[in-house]
Amino acid sequence: MKRYAPLLIFAALVILLAVGLTLNPREIPSVMIGKPAPAFKLDRLDAPGQFSPSELKGQAYLLNVWASWCGACIQEHPVLNDIAQSYKVTLVGLAYKDQDADAKAWLQTRGNPYAVVVADRDGRVGIDYGVYGVPETFVIDKAGRIAYKHIGPITPEVFKNKILPELQKAQ
Repeated sequence: MKRYAPLLIFAALVILLAVGLTLNPREIPSVMIGKPAPAFKLDRLDAPGQFSPSELKGQAYLLNVWASWCGACIQEHPVLNDIAQSYKVTLVGLAYKDQDADAKAWLQTRGNPYAVVVADRDGRVGIDYGVYGVPETFVIDKAGRIAYKHIGPITPEVFKNKILPELQKAQ
């Protein structure tokens, strides 16, 4: 048995690698699904004052985590603009670890699809939501629970095939 141990270890590693290669890194399961969305109160970038998600209790919405320094956010942003114009969807933008002036300039240049934009300057709210990086989007149901998490930029296909059905269930 001792002489077969290296072969067995090698076979196990090959199997693990093969299984790992079939996984989609954008579908990292979130332990937050079904749990209350973390509460926060952050400064708004689009208007004076602060915003708390409790203001949207009873309404399903999308929380989109983005940043002006994010390359993938450039790809996603036109899709968010289309969603805001074509669907009755409330979008909340969470500017993650960004400079206020940079985030505001980004929205001024590219358009603002968000009903509300808040500044998560130190990234603590992102950490509370389990954000791995930007962009990430959460479907929050009308009871204030996280119903779905999408990692990476939203494409029209992702919105229609994954996010929109989850949003409809969340209402």
